[in-house]
Amino acid sequence: MARIAYPDLDANPELQKLTAQIVAERGKLHNLYRMLLNSPPIAQGWLNLLTAIRQQSLLNGRIRELVIMRIAVLNKADYEFQSHTPFALKEGISQDQIDAIQSWSKSQLFDSKDRSVLAYTDSMTLDVHVPDAIFNEVNQHFDARGMTELTATIAAYNLVSRFLEALEIDPEPK
Repeated sequence: MARIAYPDLDANPELQKLTAQIVAERGKLHNLYRMLLNSPPIAQGWLNLLTAIRQQSLLNGRIRELVIMRIAVLNKADYEFQSHTPFALKEGISQDQIDAIQSWSKSQLFDSKDRSVLAYTDSMTLDVHVPDAIFNEVNQHFDARGMTELTATIAAYNLVSRFLEALEIDPEPK
């Protein structure tokens, strides 16, 4: 059960327009967004940021979902992992790769680009500071825009998992 209450959406007309926008952009009102609606300005800013990352970025969807899945594992964010498994499969990540993401460095299922992205994700998530060797390796696979979008995706999904876990947001019903 979530640590704080979800807002009463019917009691606040300000939330109805934003709720409609969230549903239009996300397909439904997920518990993550329900919780964010406790602060309409934060919910709006979050929606804008994550819409840019998920729907307006040129970053390959497979890479994006690989990053999200790895962050979910590292941050023990089961909500995020379960929510993104269907997206990962749709973007071409195999179930075997999803199963191996916990110990990707020992797996032969990931190519050199995947491995550099995963190492970069690990470094940003666990250490914050990225060693030159890790940065230089991943930077070989992306131009400046790609590196910006990859880095922003990793940063944003660390935000997501930390918010989900700190407030113990309820998983979506299956």
